[in-house]
Amino acid sequence: MVTPVTLAHLSDLHFGRDADLEQIAALEALLPTLHPAAIVLSGDLSQRARHGELQAALRFTQGLSRTAPTLVIPGNHDVEWWRSPFGLLGKDRRYRKYRLYFGQELTPSLELPGAVLASVLTSHGVALGSLTWNLNDMAVKGHLPASEARRVTEYFARAPKDAVRIVVMHHNLLRGAISGRMGLARWKRAQALLQQTGAELVLCGHDHQEGCGQMENAYIVGTAGTHTDRCRGGRPSAWNFISINADSINIQHHRWDAAQRRFFPGDLERFARRQRP
Repeated sequence: MVTPVTLAHLSDLHFGRDADLEQIAALEALLPTLHPAAIVLSGDLSQRARHGELQAALRFTQGLSRTAPTLVIPGNHDVEWWRSPFGLLGKDRRYRKYRLYFGQELTPSLELPGAVLASVLTSHGVALGSLTWNLNDMAVKGHLPASEARRVTEYFARAPKDAVRIVVMHHNLLRGAISGRMGLARWKRAQALLQQTGAELVLCGHDHQEGCGQMENAYIVGTAGTHTDRCRGGRPSAWNFISINADSINIQHHRWDAAQRRFFPGDLERFARRQRP
């Protein structure tokens, strides 16, 4: 018997200069009423990885965790890449401040009735694997190491057969509808690596525009927006409510109405689940 699963998926809060505090307060009030089985925050908790920003993000996530188990990962804005560009002074220096507040584990996992969630680290700052020919991509793009995909593949192999397998990452895996940009360097390789893990659903952010889609004959991708005034194309901020049953994965965007100061459920996308062998 397949256990239905519901998830609230947020991303790109950017506590600090750009965070919309009205939206944050609305989320704190709304999410407990929806009773999600878990809450996912897919990175960019802060604007510049400052202590005050990360402290505000920690208070927010601690509040969410009273509603449901909460999985949090770092985004590119949470990485102090300037402490060790290209890892010249060691990789750990880049995540020292983030770990001070959110713990040593950069790739947490979560097991729920009917689902297993595993995160992968794509936020490496200025790193060889994230470089492109565009200098504007430096410290913005991410990359997916093969070792991350192998780790998740092994984790999913141990999961119950009927559990939906979900990967959480920061950088957008699908091309942004307005930006036209991919979040990852070597994105085709990353897409293939994720397919090998056996994931049915990938949750991400980074592009500041909500969206969803399905890789050809493969997994579904859900992208959450941002809770700042830096949405693509002047669109309203949005987060995703995800419901999963035996037959389908359903992603509904909840969009911010500034005049009414609340989120409203918007378009709903339904995707048929693949049958596991």
